[in-house]
Amino acid sequence: MWTNTSSSSFLLTGFPGLEAAHHWISTPFFFVYVSILFGISTPFFFVYVSILFGNGTLLLLIKEDHNLHEPMYYFLAMLAATDLGLTLTTMPTVLGVLWLDHREIGNGGCFSHAYFIHSLSFVESGVLLAMAYDRFIAVCNPLRYTSILTNSRIVKIGLGVLIRGFVSVFPPIMPLYFFPYCHSHVLSHAFCLHQDVIKLACADITFNRLYPVVLVVFIFVLDSLTILLSYVLILKSVLSIAFREERAKVLNTCVSHVCCVLVFYVTVIGLSLIHRFGKHVPHVVHLIMSYIYFLFLPLINPIIYSVKTKQIQNGILRIFTAYRIGG
Repeated sequence: MWTNTSSSSFLLTGFPGLEAAHHWISTPFFFVYVSILFGISTPFFFVYVSILFGNGTLLLLIKEDHNLHEPMYYFLAMLAATDLGLTLTTMPTVLGVLWLDHREIGNGGCFSHAYFIHSLSFVESGVLLAMAYDRFIAVCNPLRYTSILTNSRIVKIGLGVLIRGFVSVFPPIMPLYFFPYCHSHVLSHAFCLHQDVIKLACADITFNRLYPVVLVVFIFVLDSLTILLSYVLILKSVLSIAFREERAKVLNTCVSHVCCVLVFYVTVIGLSLIHRFGKHVPHVVHLIMSYIYFLFLPLINPIIYSVKTKQIQNGILRIFTAYRIGG
C-alpha cells in the first residue's frame, strides 16, 4: 500500500551504514578511511574548496589577463562557470548531510535542486560542443577564425547553450510539483535527482520515464557524436600539414579539450546507463559514480587546462608575480 502521501519533504542519504562517520568523511582527517572504503582519494570538503579555488582562479585569470581574451578562453570561462554552478548547487546539501546530518529537504526545494543539477549538466555538454566548434574553426579555417567567432557570436552561442539546457529540463521537472508521493520518501543520494524522485511518485510517470531517455539521446549522444565528427575533420586537416612539428603544435591545442570531453562523456553516459539498467548493481556503485560525476569533473577540468595549456600557466605566473611585487 502507498503511505506517507501527505509528506511535504524528502530525506537525503549520505553513505548508508556510515551515518556516525559522516562528519569525518567530509574532513581531511578521514582521508585514509574513505580511500579504503570507497576509493575516494580526497575528502569532500577539500575537494569542494579545490573546485571553488581552481575554477574561480580560471575565471579571474581570463577576466584579468588580456592575452586570454580569445574565443577559446571565453568558452573555457563558460565551462568553469558551469562547473562552479554545479558545485554550488550540490555542495550545501552534501555537506549538510555529512556534517550536520541535515537530511530533510522540502519538495519544492528538492525539485528546484534537481532542475538546476540536470540543467547545468546539459549546459556543460553544450559548452564542450561549442569548444569543439572553436577548435574546428581554429584548425580547419584559421584565416577566418576571428571573423567567424566574433564576440557577439560567442555571446549568442553561450545564450543558446544556456537556453537549451534550462528549457529542455523544464518539462520533466514541472510535473514533479503535482505528483503525490508515497513509500519512505528517502532518496538515494545527498542531492536531488529526477530519476530518484519519480521512483517515489504515486502517479503515471510514463512521460517522466521516456522524456529523459529522449533528452539524453538528443543532447548527450548527439553532442558527443558531433564532437567526434569535428575531431575526425580536424585530424584530416592536420594530416594534410607537411611538417611534423607543425602537426604536433596544432594537435597540442586540442589535447586539453579532448581530455575534458572524454572524462565528461564517459562518466555521464556510464552514470546514465547505471541508473537506467543497473537495477542489480550495488547501491554503493551508484553513489561512487554520482560523486565522481559531481566532484571529479569540476575538479579535474581546471587541472587539465592548467597542466596542458601554456597560456594558462603563463597567466597564473603573471598573476602570482604581480601579487608578489605588489606585496
